[in-house]
This record gives sequence, C-alpha cells and structure tokens, in this order.
Amino acid sequence: MTRTVVVVIDGFGVGAMPDAGALRPGDLGADTCGHLLDHCRAALGRPLRLPALGALGLGLVHPHRDLATGTRLPVAVGRAALGYPGADTYAGHQTMMGADFSRVTVARLAEHLDEVGAALERAGHRTALLDGRPLLVVDGAVLVHDSLEADPGINWNASGSLDETSFDAILAIARTVRAVAPVARVIAVGGHADGPLRDFVREGDGGTVGFSTPASGFYRNGGLAVQHLGAPLDPTRQLPQRAARAGVPVTLVGKAADILACEPAVRHPAVATSEVLAHTLDAVRAPGDALVVANVQESDLAGHQQDPDRYGEVLEQVDTGLAALVGLLDTPGDRLLVTADHGNDPTIGHGYHTREYVPVLVHRPGERGVARMPDAASLAEVGALAADALGLKAA
Repeated sequence: MTRTVVVVIDGFGVGAMPDAGALRPGDLGADTCGHLLDHCRAALGRPLRLPALGALGLGLVHPHRDLATGTRLPVAVGRAALGYPGADTYAGHQTMMGADFSRVTVARLAEHLDEVGAALERAGHRTALLDGRPLLVVDGAVLVHDSLEADPGINWNASGSLDETSFDAILAIARTVRAVAPVARVIAVGGHADGPLRDFVREGDGGTVGFSTPASGFYRNGGLAVQHLGAPLDPTRQLPQRAARAGVPVTLVGKAADILACEPAVRHPAVATSEVLAHTLDAVRAPGDALVVANVQESDLAGHQQDPDRYGEVLEQVDTGLAALVGLLDTPGDRLLVTADHGNDPTIGHGYHTREYVPVLVHRPGERGVARMPDAASLAEVGALAADALGLKAA
C-alpha cells in the first residue's frame, strides 16, 4: 500500500521571485510566509503555532525566528519557481500536474471585445458595454470582464448575482467566452453581492477593468459558486490521469476537484478548510494505494481580502491537519508533499496574487535524515516527485 498526498496551501509563497516586480515594483518585497509570521506575532503577542510545518522543514526553506530550523522527520525540502507567467491558481495547478503553461497568452478583454461580443450574440445573448467601459453586460445580469484577482490579462471572468440569475446561466455565458478566449482561464463566478454589480466595477493594473469579487461581498455572504474553464490541454499526460491508468485510486479535494481533469477521480469540492482536511484524511484512511491532491483555498481568500489575521487562523488549522496526515502516512513509500501554487501576501497592500517561490516539503517515511533539494525551475517538479513516489513511468 502506497499513498501519495499533495497538499497545496493556496497562495503560500516564501519570497519574491527575481521577476516579481516586472508588473508591480512593490511586489519585489513580497513574502507571504515571512510577513504573515511577523504580523501574527505582533497581533497575537505570540508566534503562530506551526509545529507540523516546522517538522516538515519549512524553517529550512524560509529561515525565520518563529520557525523551527531542525526536524527529526525524514524529509526532503526545497522551493520551486512557478514555471508559468504571472501568479495564477489554475496555471499553477495545471503546471504542477504536468501541463506546459509557460507560453500562456496574456490579453486584456478590451483587445477582444468585438470577438467575444459577437460569439455571445451568435449564442443568443444580448450584450452591451457598461458605461462605455471595456466590459460586457450580458443579458442585463452577467458581467464579462478582466479578472482583478490575478495578474492583468491572465484570466477573464463571467460574474453574476445569484439573486438575479442562476449559476447555470452564468456558466453558459462563460463557456461561450471560453470558446473564443486566448487566455489561460475563464472563470464563472456566482454569488450574493452587497449591491448592484456595477457598483463594484474597478480599474485594475495594465489597463484592465473588472468586477471586484472581494469588494462585492461574494466571499462574505455565502453561496459562492465557481467553475474554472481552462485553456485546452492534454490531461492524459498529467499526474491524476497517469495514476488512474496505473490503477491507483485518485481523490481530488477542494479547488483541485474543480480545476483538474480526471474522469475516474473521486471529487470532494469544498472551500471550508475543515472540510478540505476532513476529506483528505478520510481518503488517506481508506485501504489500498492512493493519490490525493488537495487544495486549501481559504488561505488564498484571506490574501485577496488582505486579512493576515484570518490567514494566520487558516494556517494554524492547516498545520493541525498536516500533523494528522504525518501520523497516518507512516509506511515506507508513502509521501506527503506540501507546496503552494503562487504567493498571496496579505500585507502587500493589494488583493492580487504575488509572484513568489513556493515551498516544496516532502515527508518520506522509510528514508533517513533531511535532504536539501536545489531550487526547481517549475512547479512541475512537485508532480514529478509524486509520480516517482507512485512508481509511474515518465509521461
């Protein structure tokens, strides 16, 4: 019985990559981990309680006074560059699982308004510009716009109020946009806003214009519905489908269940960290081989909301779950890989992701000592480590 678990702490970076300031010069100082630890020590009057992350070697990747720098666990530790442009959850997970997103097209919606509007009208929708801005109002209820929660031009969104329309209607619009979009991801988002959607339209960096999901109340008011529609890729070459073909049961938890393709996989979409951890632990407790890929989203949401207090609470909750996973993964050949998909510094002063290195912490029962891994050029190294643990042949 061999179990391999990948836990992605969404938005948990460990320091800016050298090109982090290309878009926003202030992001050269981004450090999600360090700034979060400093803030919480000052706000709480104590360090964050992260014994499991310390034992997994986080302090060896990011030396900080509040992190242990030694461990008795058999671990391999390092960090990875992202391996794709910008800083994006979808591109991060697809890269991690083995897709090549290094050449993702970056484009503002303004550059493709005519094409997108024509596609929507051919599909029977009504479209109009909102106050002359490069943003479409579809059927009087759904906004098609640049995403303001990723680097400019990486993603487009179709956002609608669930008080005015159904998520199925929002998703149908998003699928039509996806068919003509050159960007990595089109995201269908439905929620309950604090007022008319037009009140939350904002100008972003790089000439983008979009709907501010954090400002709208979608994250606070409950009932959030999201579906990610990605650029074409070959999922048969990605880790989940490779594992499934080899007869390894695959479980996808949290946002990973929404954005990774694998027909045989058991899926547990969830946002609440407690649910993500519970589903992950249940999958590990099941008998037999297993590949589990889990995403903890609430860390990323706290970063978008620039709420380091909430981020700290989530990280302590994750740490408790990691401790339980370490206790369960005790068979030689088992692996627990803890990483992230990008940074999201909750103290940086904006609600975007930050382009940071991410930790790669590997618990490896049956091995001895601590191995230091060189910096990886891409998140694809995480998937490669998991594939090796499962004994999968090269894709």
